[in-house]
Amino acid sequence: MLVSSNTYPKVSVIIASYNHAPYIEASIRSVMAQTYPNVELLVVDDGSSDESVSVINQLQREFGFDFRVQANQGLSRTLNAAIARSSGEYVAPFGSDDIMLPNRLALQVEYMRDKPEVGICAGSVTSIGPDGAPLGNDKPPHWRRLDFEDVFLNRKPGSPAATLLFRREALEAVGGFDPHIRLEDLVIELKITHAGWFIDVLGETLALYRVHASNTYKNYPFMVENVLMTFSRFSDHPAYKQVCANYRNSMFLKCARQDKTLARKLLRELPLRAWNKKTIKGLYRLLLPAKARERA
Repeated sequence: MLVSSNTYPKVSVIIASYNHAPYIEASIRSVMAQTYPNVELLVVDDGSSDESVSVINQLQREFGFDFRVQANQGLSRTLNAAIARSSGEYVAPFGSDDIMLPNRLALQVEYMRDKPEVGICAGSVTSIGPDGAPLGNDKPPHWRRLDFEDVFLNRKPGSPAATLLFRREALEAVGGFDPHIRLEDLVIELKITHAGWFIDVLGETLALYRVHASNTYKNYPFMVENVLMTFSRFSDHPAYKQVCANYRNSMFLKCARQDKTLARKLLRELPLRAWNKKTIKGLYRLLLPAKARERA
């Protein structure tokens, strides 16, 4: 059980739960097991149709955290409402299928306290399967600082969503999460870095990221729609068209084997001058018979 202490800045952890009944208990318990002594937990069930509410109710009786149930509002609106009720100097939105390592918040708060220029602190993750077993496919952790150009132009490896800790001041300065974009992490990172803050990614592993069938990044139409909508918020940037073309090329290559309809749509949106090696490889996958595509 967490013990509150006014000598430490408060961290508000917000879990928006949606149909993660098999995973939500491990997520909540990992927050309650943090070594950092001043944490408030707010859990919102956003219209789950599985057993999530029953599982969370049992944990709420054990730990006494703030728990609310609502009809589905979407992640960004849910986060904004919970942030408005919270009181932490730092805010950590956290996936209801992921797991915090015990020292995560202690490391991040200690790092951020004397660095007002850092609007977001992150770290590395270990990817695990549905059963919690490590997948063994993660790159070694390393420290890096990201500014707007790094994020928008994809110049450096990004910041894993399962590890993001926000300075409340930065969140409030940019108006919080964008309720019109359902992929919340990229747009908020761009908004905060565009406003002048940095994202620092620590050289430590801070969370376990769970890979399963319903991960958002596996929904290609969703990703394409929301990432391109995010980029459009910065259409005045000189590299905007190139950034969109690079993303379409990458997604065309990914979709060419599994979603031909979306792949053809992306190809139609790519001007010939924007074609590159990924385009050619994607065409090879798209046009070859199935067995040959599997080897491409």
